[in-house]
Parts: sequence; C-alpha cells; structure tokens
Amino acid sequence: MADILITENIKGSAIDALKQQFEVSFEPDLWQDSQALMEKVALYKAVIVRNQTQVTRELIQASPSLCVIGRSGAGLDNIDVAAATEAGIVVAFTPEQNSISVAELALGMMLSLARHIAPADRDTKAGGWNRHQFTGVELYGKTLGIIGLGRIGFRTAQRAKAFGMDIIGYDEYANPDAIAVSELRAPLFSLDDVLKQSDFISCHLPLTPQTQSIFDYEKFCLMKPSAYFVNTSRGEVVDEAGLLQALEEGKLAGAGLDVRQSEPPAVDAFCKLDSVIMTPHIAAFTKEGQGRVGESVCRDVAAVISGKPAKNFANFSVPDKRL
Repeated sequence: MADILITENIKGSAIDALKQQFEVSFEPDLWQDSQALMEKVALYKAVIVRNQTQVTRELIQASPSLCVIGRSGAGLDNIDVAAATEAGIVVAFTPEQNSISVAELALGMMLSLARHIAPADRDTKAGGWNRHQFTGVELYGKTLGIIGLGRIGFRTAQRAKAFGMDIIGYDEYANPDAIAVSELRAPLFSLDDVLKQSDFISCHLPLTPQTQSIFDYEKFCLMKPSAYFVNTSRGEVVDEAGLLQALEEGKLAGAGLDVRQSEPPAVDAFCKLDSVIMTPHIAAFTKEGQGRVGESVCRDVAAVISGKPAKNFANFSVPDKRL
C-alpha cells in the first residue's frame, strides 16, 4: 500500500521534506478526473488536497486503506467530513495558518475600491492624468461590517481598526463574550442591520447549506449606495446575478471578488465594470501563508501515518481503525 497522494498543485519545502520520509505521488491534475481520482486514492494511506479535489462519500467508501485526508487550507466544503468520520479517517486541516494572508487581501481590496486604484492605474498607463476622475474616500471613520467573526474575520477587523474604522459584525454562532468579539468591541447585529449600517462589508463565511447564496439581490439592496462589498470566502455565498443587477442599478458602489460561483469563471459582465476588482482566488496565496499551511498539513499527515496524533483536525486526531 502506497503512502501519500497529492491531487493538486501543492508544492514547497514541506512537501519536499515529506518525500524524504515517505513514498509521495504528486499528480497535480488528478482532481479533474473523478474516476481516476477514485481509483488512485484507493491505493493510498493518505491524500493531500486543496480546494479543487472533491473528497466525496463515494470516494471515501471506495478507499478502505485511507487513514488521513490532509486539507491544505481552512475550508472543508469540498470534503465530506461526516463520511470520513464514519470511516474512521482523520481530516487534518489548517484552520488559521493562512488567516493573516486572507485578512491582508481583504484590506487591500477595501483600499483599492475606496481609492479607485485599479481603474486609475489602467487610465494612467493609457496616457491619462485624470486626477479628479478618481477622487476616492478614506477608510478612516467608516463602518466596516464583518460577516463571519472567525479567525479571518477577527484579523481583518483588527487591521481595519488601525485605519480608524468602526467595526460591527454578524455571526450567527459567535459568543458575544468571546475574545474575538469583546476585544474588538464590535457590537453584533442581524445580517440585515449590518448591511444597512456599513460603508464596507467584508465576507468571511464558510460555505454551508445555510450560507449558499445568502447574499442575493434583496440583501444588496439593503446596502448604502456608497457602500462596497468584499468577498474573500467562498463564491457560492453570493448570488452573482443579484450582485450584478445591484451594481448596475447603483444599489452599492462596488465590489471586490477573490472568489466566484464557478472557478475559473467565464469572461462576463463583471469584467466590464470599473466598480469591480477581481483576483483569482489568491487570498491565501502568500509565500508566508502557504509555507505555514504546508508545514502544518504535512506534519499532521506524517504524524498520522506514523501512528501519532494530528495537531489540527476537524474530527479526531488518530484514525479509528488500524493502518
């Protein structure tokens, strides 16, 4: 039985070190072929994925030797954790190793939107010098609504406070006495009230059946016409048709999108709007963040297949079955 299968383009020094200890098969395009993926995973003790590999119940049930699934990142929506748990398989992930990277991109998008950096750059490079056309607004004194006060939402809010922003939040599961809330001194409101009050919205929700398309046309219509929406979480939490309609009708001033409903997306109407900036799901992609993620997931995968407990896990630290 082989040791570790990597099904996406996951590289780095931690992977190189893993190859020195175990038999590691690197197949970065395997995630695109579901049948080949199922056949290959069945031959391994461990699999390391990012967000493109769909680790379904069917795949898990077809992999009796699998003992650990290593998720290189924080989101678990592409992994059937319940099925893995039933099969006694450890789901190791990296819940906060890339949080700083994501928070910094969220702030970068806010600054870019507020100061029209992307369209001003394009115009200037084309020979323009239209200073008054790109008059922006300050972050200072504005209200930032954090949707999802988890590790990333908390870090985004911390950094926004340094710009002099007032923080409010929505999180259905947040404990008002938790340090992430009390330290920010961020009052919690309903989602609708946060949307109505905020000058900037930063979304940090996981993808669940409850959050699927939670931001629809009606929700965007609650926002101020001068407000900006930033999403660095999951594209599926946004109804893109509703967002596009709201932008075209002037219901909000602009949007920053690092994630899309379908990735990679087709060239569409969003690409024609100067009020929208888009990046290709790179929020977690910094050298430092990916280094921490790689070290964490490789350490835990190596530990589990060596008979030791994982440190960051979504269900349990050791397999509930023999290797």
